[in-house]
Amino acid sequence: MNERIVRPATHPDLAVRPLKVSGQLTAGGLLLAGLAWVVRAVWEARLAVAGEPDSGPPDQGNGVHRPLNGLEDSYHFVTSLGGGVTFLCALLFTAWLWRVRDNARALTGQAPKYAGIWVYLGWIVPVVNLWFPRGIVADAHRTTAPGRKLPVSVNVWWGLWLIGMLSGVGLVYDDSTDEIIARAYTEVWPLLASDAAVVGAAVAGAFAVRAVTAVQVERIRQGQGRPAETADLPGKS
Repeated sequence: MNERIVRPATHPDLAVRPLKVSGQLTAGGLLLAGLAWVVRAVWEARLAVAGEPDSGPPDQGNGVHRPLNGLEDSYHFVTSLGGGVTFLCALLFTAWLWRVRDNARALTGQAPKYAGIWVYLGWIVPVVNLWFPRGIVADAHRTTAPGRKLPVSVNVWWGLWLIGMLSGVGLVYDDSTDEIIARAYTEVWPLLASDAAVVGAAVAGAFAVRAVTAVQVERIRQGQGRPAETADLPGKS
C-alpha cells in the first residue's frame, strides 16, 4: 500500500512527506557502509599478517614515499571505495533525518526541539555533534509516538558511532591512508576495534531507521483514516 502526501488534521498547513522508501534506502545504505568497513578491516588484517616490508612504511618521512606494493595499493582502492559508499550513506541518512523531523511536526503540530540547520551542522560542529543527531532522532520519535519507549537500537547506534568517531582511527581521523597502513603493520588491534565499532553502528543504525520509520508510517496511515497495518512495515526493534 503506497503512502500519499497528506495534510493531517493536527496541523493542516504542513504536508506529511512519504517516508517508507526513504527509510528503506537509508537502512540499506547503512548496511552497505557497514559492509564496506568490514572489507576495510579484512584488508588491515591482511596487512598485519603480511608484515611491514623491509623497505619500511610507505611514508618514509621528510616527504619521501616509497612505491606501494600490490597489497598496499589495493588497500588504497578499498578505502576510497568505502569512502564513496559512506558519503552516499550520509546523504541518504541526512535526507531521511530531515523528513522524520518535519513529519513529526506535521503529524502533531509540535515544533521540533532542534532547528532545521542542525540536521546538517549537528554532525560537524564540535561538542554539539556528541548528542544533537541522536537528539533529533529521539525527538522525532517522542513527538510522533508519545508514551512509546525509544527503540534500544537508537542508543546502541549512537554509542557505537561515538566510539568509532572518537577512537582516532575510525570515522574521523587526520592520518593519511599511508599512515593507516603503517599502523596496520605495527598496531592493528586498535584499528580493528574501531572498525568493529563502525560496523556495529551501521547495523544498529539500520535497525533504528527502520524502527522510527515504522512508527511514522503507522501514524501517517492513522491520519489517513485507515487502520495501521504493520505486517509489511520494517521491524521496530
